[in-house]
Amino acid sequence: MQVNSDPGPSQVLLVEDDVQLAELVQEYLQRYEFVVSLEHRGDTAPDRVRQQNPDILVLDLNLPGRDGLEICRELRMEFQGPIVMFTARDEDVDEIVGLELGADDYLTKPVEPRVLLARLRSLLRRYRPTDANQSEAAEDKLSFGQLHIDASARAASLNDQAIELSTGEFDLLWLLASMAGKVVERDSALKSLRGFGYDGLDRSVDIGISRLRRKLSDDANHPYRIKTVRGRGYLFVPDAWE
Repeated sequence: MQVNSDPGPSQVLLVEDDVQLAELVQEYLQRYEFVVSLEHRGDTAPDRVRQQNPDILVLDLNLPGRDGLEICRELRMEFQGPIVMFTARDEDVDEIVGLELGADDYLTKPVEPRVLLARLRSLLRRYRPTDANQSEAAEDKLSFGQLHIDASARAASLNDQAIELSTGEFDLLWLLASMAGKVVERDSALKSLRGFGYDGLDRSVDIGISRLRRKLSDDANHPYRIKTVRGRGYLFVPDAWE
């Protein structure tokens, strides 16, 4: 399932069973030139995503019919756009599980509308670059031994095998690889990827690193390709990909 290439208004599918909240979010986002469709049930959401193929999916966790985490797990490998988890829960475990399943961001209700708008815009800018920077991105390719990363195609391969990466995973890999041989601190990674600094609690970068190591055949107990620099951040090792 490919992301819409039409440069017109961004298409958002909001899967939320609170009808009043969903309509308020829809009304707010449409003021800023988003086209927002609503779905209120989890069991019908996957087919709705496949039929509509939105630019971005906002997915509540607690839904009638099917849980949002199950839907995220099912859709992640075929839906290539950003997925934002939307929930009233305030537990770290839900955020960790959601990010592990491939969600790109996570918002706890009640959310400030301006924050939601900023997060959606940030994800869409990273995933669907403007024509001005597409030409620049066309030459953005990095190679380290058997690892090849293509920013314009948003694709990566290792040992001639394509690596399935979510939006967030690719962005994190590109950030690390473009800083190969240098420590990328958590604070700068969060600012670059999500638009805000590290608050001492956010674990999205650490979870992303764990997922990347698994997909890049790095040693989870003694990583040698993406190393942890204690108290600082992470180091992409440029000579570890032969």
